[in-house]
Amino acid sequence: MELDPFIWLEDLDDPRTREFIEEHNRRFREFTGDLPNRFVDRIRRYYSVPYIYMAKATSAGVYMVVRELGVYSIKLLSWDGVLTNILSSRDLGEHTVITAIYPSMDGRRLGFFYTIAGSDEGFLKIIDPDTMEELDVLKGSVGNIVWVNRDRYYYTRFYRRGETPDGVKAPAERVFLREIPGSEEMVFGRGIGTNYMIEVMEPWDTSRLFIVVFYGWHKSIVYGGLRSDPGSWVKILDGDKYLVKPIGYYNGIPYLVYYDGWGMGRIIRVVDGVVEEVVGENNYPLDYALMIKDEIYSSYLVNASSRLKVYSFSGDLLWEYRFKEPSYIRDIGFYEDRALFILECFSKPPSIHVVEDHGVRELYGFGEKLDLVIKEEWTTSSDGTRIHMFIIENRGRKRDVAIVYGYGGFGISITPFYPSPLISFILDGGVLVVANLRGGSEYGEEWHRMGMRENKQNVFEDYKAVLKHVRDKGLKTIGWGSSNGGLLVAATMVQEPQLFNIALIGYPVIDMLRFHKLYIGRLWTTEYGDPDNPRDREYLIKYSPYHNIREDQVYPPTLVYTGLHDDRVHPGHALKFVAKLERIGAPVYLRVETVSGHMGSTPEIKIREYSDIYAFIYRVLGEDKP
Repeated sequence: MELDPFIWLEDLDDPRTREFIEEHNRRFREFTGDLPNRFVDRIRRYYSVPYIYMAKATSAGVYMVVRELGVYSIKLLSWDGVLTNILSSRDLGEHTVITAIYPSMDGRRLGFFYTIAGSDEGFLKIIDPDTMEELDVLKGSVGNIVWVNRDRYYYTRFYRRGETPDGVKAPAERVFLREIPGSEEMVFGRGIGTNYMIEVMEPWDTSRLFIVVFYGWHKSIVYGGLRSDPGSWVKILDGDKYLVKPIGYYNGIPYLVYYDGWGMGRIIRVVDGVVEEVVGENNYPLDYALMIKDEIYSSYLVNASSRLKVYSFSGDLLWEYRFKEPSYIRDIGFYEDRALFILECFSKPPSIHVVEDHGVRELYGFGEKLDLVIKEEWTTSSDGTRIHMFIIENRGRKRDVAIVYGYGGFGISITPFYPSPLISFILDGGVLVVANLRGGSEYGEEWHRMGMRENKQNVFEDYKAVLKHVRDKGLKTIGWGSSNGGLLVAATMVQEPQLFNIALIGYPVIDMLRFHKLYIGRLWTTEYGDPDNPRDREYLIKYSPYHNIREDQVYPPTLVYTGLHDDRVHPGHALKFVAKLERIGAPVYLRVETVSGHMGSTPEIKIREYSDIYAFIYRVLGEDKP
């Protein structure tokens, strides 16, 4: 095999790499000309509608992270309906993105994580939201706060390089107990190995907590104990080869979701070390559950859309709720005896809902509902597996072009979402197709495993089937994916380029023989396999996009885009792929954002990025007017 001719592009400090990036950005600008300027205002109109990323209920009200016009902000919705701005990303500096909030239950302490230009590493600050006094600050990949009291909290630190304090090689994670203003001790994780991730979870019974140790995205171990005493934390259940996740305590007995069996998830409790089934597996996967008092609030995915079911602590179904259109429940939380969650759908920005009186009520939301046509269709993959997709259209106008979006990996389900940057495309008459491919968890853990490691080719076959289904409707196809979705589009395009009119590949994993050597890529060997293992390497090289480019293929117009602040997926993946495609004369373009990362960037930078992508689409299609 040819030695890697473009490995030098992995060195972002090499002057040749900088020159490569500058030259390709210039070439891209020459191709798109002034066309991006025609899209900026149209994209801003919808991208600036306030979008709730995260919410947490407290005694003071509901704290939320909101993306809005030009900024990310933290807001507080009081229980009497008053919305207050707490702080803006502009208060923290240029190119700042706020990604998470961690308020205490009484609302008198507020932790939040922010990053510069979308890097994974950032800053965790603790403030008094009443006085805005800064009480504590941490740097790195830190977060997942659970408060012990007003001045003490647990947090997790993810080690991206080097070793943990107990000498385990990164990537690895540890739990610390920190006391404001700065003393801390490691209280959990000693001896837990490389590639294990740790999460601290806060149940409704606030005297206790859970700790979950994940190996990759397919198995876990649950620990638990008193919130005030790390010495009381003991193993509750080892999921062995399966995922197990905690949902709460009832009378001191831990309740969990166990994804053994067919991988759909059953609710269990552990009594004196003995597993007792409370609710058996359903025909559809249990996406999330939370115990509040003596009831279990559970969200099932029915063809990738949420359905709420409420059970008693003994497993009796009390009631269920179905939404009028495909929707997704995320961030189920609690305040006192009430459940709250963020609800997202294709036609309206995310909004906060509360569960009450055997029903669901919107507590707060932004933006108006769009008049879109939302359909669900099926196709068949190469091995006979049925593949579900959402199709979103403008009710009054339709063109002959479709964006086909997919992901297919890490157990991440692609559920209904508000497509802020794509609304202009839909209103122009374009069709958005959202594919539910193997590798996600839309149909349970087995669905995930059918698309990971040696089964990864299934994901590409599923995506090909969706592309063919769309093309059979007489539509041009624009394949679009980012991160692992960038791998999806790149691998499928290399295998069957004739299925694409355009390929859009964002922040992608591309070189499947070296991903584990770049940044935190070693962590993904649990999902993809280990290139240093000869057996894994054998199947990885068969689909690695970088290694399967062929001179005798005619590739579609392709845009690969990434950001220099992406410290999760190394930009070298994108740069090398473009260089190798260029060497055979493929019509490929590269766009590199200098102030963007895997966590995103400021709204204005993203608007500029999406405007450039739109311009590329329209230029390739020969349409100079939106």
